[in-house]
Amino acid sequence: MSMFIDQARILVKAGSGGDGACSFRREKFVPFGGPDGGDGGDGGHIVFQASTRISTLLDFRYLRHYEAPSGHYGQGAKRSGVQGDDVIIPVPVGTVVKDAESEAILADLVKDQQTVIIAEGGKGGRGNARFPTSTNQAPREFETGTPGEERSLILELKLLADVGLVGFPNAGKSTLISSISSAHPEIASYPFTTLRPHLGVVSITEDQNFVVADIPGLIEGAHEGKGLGFQFLRHIQRTAFLLFLIDISEWSVENPVTSLCTLKHELEAFDTNLAQRPFAVIATKIDSQGEGEARQALLDYCHAQHIPCFAISAVTREGLQPLLSFLGEQVSHLRNSCETSS
Repeated sequence: MSMFIDQARILVKAGSGGDGACSFRREKFVPFGGPDGGDGGDGGHIVFQASTRISTLLDFRYLRHYEAPSGHYGQGAKRSGVQGDDVIIPVPVGTVVKDAESEAILADLVKDQQTVIIAEGGKGGRGNARFPTSTNQAPREFETGTPGEERSLILELKLLADVGLVGFPNAGKSTLISSISSAHPEIASYPFTTLRPHLGVVSITEDQNFVVADIPGLIEGAHEGKGLGFQFLRHIQRTAFLLFLIDISEWSVENPVTSLCTLKHELEAFDTNLAQRPFAVIATKIDSQGEGEARQALLDYCHAQHIPCFAISAVTREGLQPLLSFLGEQVSHLRNSCETSS
């Protein structure tokens, strides 16, 4: 099974600029040729480029140090030094680059082929051909190149999805995403079956589809790092619409309304902006709902709070079509709103 790595720490160093040259023209029959020292070349940059061909930060677990070549020094005959090549580092779309010391966000790469210079190469120094004056025709002055930037970075990957599935372990997230898309996460009867997020593409029509993210199960206190903790909560920040999955089967020991309130609290405690995110509630496993008391309690609560609520069985596919139609409308509305605002 491939590993899903969504956080890494690396060190990058841009190339230093080359020194300028101190040289004088020496040719037969050309007395007092004057200074002809060329400039040093600039150092190479460290550049990050987003790519849809990469899905994790796994490579950064094994290669943590990246260094760009320095610029060459200048030479006589006013020849400039060769510039150092840029080092282009591919990262998954959705990668946030932070300075490890200040935790300031340096880049947020959300589009394929988007590039950003993370560490700038040093400037090449000027050669002495740059310094002659009316009072100093033979300067021996030249500049040394400046050092390239060096940074310690934290890379965080946040999945990009239209809809995020949120729920406690065994709420039915993996089963739902496997039923409505081509994603095939592992499914078992024990908690924390999902140890890494999954993405699935849901096709509504030939021209309409959206991406669903199956976020690993949360537990109470997740925003404090309990259970799988907030290492996966960051992925919810990228989703435009949230679906809270509540297990209402006869084997569930949790009160469905309490479960919903707990999930909402965990998200809000992690990021207050998530409280403003549009959402709906899904009562799952209605094929095993027993007397249906839990289902009715959840439906009544959502109706009183004006929260969209659907009851489904991902196994028998009951209730899936109304849910998908609703999600298609919501995603289209949100996309249109983003285009209008931009």
